[in-house]
Amino acid sequence: MNPTRNRSSLIYLLLIVAIVSMVVYNFRQQSTGQESLTINELSAAIQRGEVERIIEDEDRLEVVYRGGEKRSLSHKESSATLVEQLKELGVTTEQLNPEVIKLEIKPPSAWLNVATILGYILPFAFLAIVFWFVFRQAQGSNNAAMSFGKSRARMFTGDQPSVTFLDVAGVEEAKEELQEVVEFLREPEKFISLGARIPKGVLLVGPPGTGKTLLAKAVSGEAGVPFFSISGSEFVEMFVGVGASRVRDLFDQAKRHSPCIVFVDEIDAVGRQRGAGLGGSHDEREQTLNQMLVEMDGFDTDTNVIIMAATNRPDILDPALLRPGRFDRRVVLDRPDMRGREAILKVHTKGKPLDPVVDLGVLARSTPGFVGADLENMVNEGAILAARRNKKVIGQSELEEAIERVIAGPERKSRLISEEEKRIVAYHEAGHAVVMNALTEADPVHKVSIIARGMAGGYTLTLPEEDRTLMGRKKMISDMVGLLGGRAAEAIVFDDITSGAANDLERVTHVARTMVTRLGMSSQLGPMVYGQKEELIFLGREISEQRDYSEAVAEEIDEEVRRLVSDAYERAVQILNEHRQFLDAVAQRLLEVETISREEFESIFPPPVPKNNGTPMPVAA
Repeated sequence: MNPTRNRSSLIYLLLIVAIVSMVVYNFRQQSTGQESLTINELSAAIQRGEVERIIEDEDRLEVVYRGGEKRSLSHKESSATLVEQLKELGVTTEQLNPEVIKLEIKPPSAWLNVATILGYILPFAFLAIVFWFVFRQAQGSNNAAMSFGKSRARMFTGDQPSVTFLDVAGVEEAKEELQEVVEFLREPEKFISLGARIPKGVLLVGPPGTGKTLLAKAVSGEAGVPFFSISGSEFVEMFVGVGASRVRDLFDQAKRHSPCIVFVDEIDAVGRQRGAGLGGSHDEREQTLNQMLVEMDGFDTDTNVIIMAATNRPDILDPALLRPGRFDRRVVLDRPDMRGREAILKVHTKGKPLDPVVDLGVLARSTPGFVGADLENMVNEGAILAARRNKKVIGQSELEEAIERVIAGPERKSRLISEEEKRIVAYHEAGHAVVMNALTEADPVHKVSIIARGMAGGYTLTLPEEDRTLMGRKKMISDMVGLLGGRAAEAIVFDDITSGAANDLERVTHVARTMVTRLGMSSQLGPMVYGQKEELIFLGREISEQRDYSEAVAEEIDEEVRRLVSDAYERAVQILNEHRQFLDAVAQRLLEVETISREEFESIFPPPVPKNNGTPMPVAA
């Protein structure tokens, strides 16, 4: 049973008993409070023959008159003493004869005695219990306040590891780097005997969702040692000094449980570069960081405590945190390649009922740019779709549709549009598909649909055959031409343009300006970078661009960007005019079936030239 509930019930019971006892006590006090009859008045009443009997009831005397009236006597002694006093006042023996006045003595009531005692004791006892309870609560609050500076790290013992390296896929190089940490925690003497110093800190760097936290747990599971997990934001509070106190407490716990691993997730919340805060240089966050720097540097080589931290913004961390002796190693977890994605899919589909025809290799090729979290979400979405369709296994169609849900959002089939708008969307998406299919460097068209997804009225999904880390100038220009295919189709077919190409124009402009100012891909301006990005470390984002070029160069940049975009648009118009029959055929098919797969699209418009491998351009709407 709940001890708190039992304690509350006991207090309520004592309260009820105390109230009842006080009521009984007050009632008796009220009954004894009418002592208006004196000994002289009683003597006179007896001599007049008005008294019928006298009753001695515990500590009080009650006089009963012949008419039935009862009055209490202010007399606290026994009936024998009363008789002697009455005789001294002139009352004769005949007048006190039992035949004239009956003298009754009632035996004392045990219950009334107990009630009287409780009436005196329980109120004080109840007050004592109430004060004890209040002070106990205050003491608990005080303990909570005293523990405010304690570390909130969650400790996981290494006896029964829940995550090992077998549960982490797609980051083989990172696992090899961390295997040395595992060996040191298992056999530290092997390294110490050779004079080797294991890295004190390991910084896991990578985009969100690449498995940094999971990999840290896997290291703990492989080593079989305690694992302390805490977020960087849990150190900092509004009270000055609390963060530093929590850091000290965390490291004290780690030393007591060594060998162990301390993992600080999102360390950029507390490890940002000092002196860049909006509130000055002496704030709570910087005090916390200073304490962390001291504690990390204070570890001896025999403590066997490894500090691991994860962040996706290593550029804003304080340099003192990254120097050798603190975070010695930086393990990069990049987006997985096709083989890594296939391995991750095997991990996430393990134990799930898959259709035997499901090809994880095809799914891996269809998900360029996906990280582990995206792939896990995709598999979960596929399972939800299969359950919604009352299937017993997860099929290939559910997983492929889940990819599109992750990329572009769920379908919005209930969205009502007019036939004219539907025709415009069909030609817009057909323009994207035809232009991309006609370009050598563009990625193959995977699917075309006029069903609204997310904020897009339709989409054209292009996927590369293989992963690429470098982007060529021809490939970027081909992407620009493909993005402008929708606007060009609208102008050719309807002799009008709509707002449906807003996102396409934004992306095209960004690509063109990046080519000119950041990548040196302009023949007119040469291989130079124009403008320096200014970043506020505290905010962690770019706030402006420092211009290091003249107004004349700015005009040349604008002109070059305009020329690149104009050339791409003219090229899109040219391609659509050359393949107008395919444009009409694809658009008409979209109006009939709403979605066209790659096989059906290429049966309508076979690729004129073989495709090169490219990087993903998931959605062009």
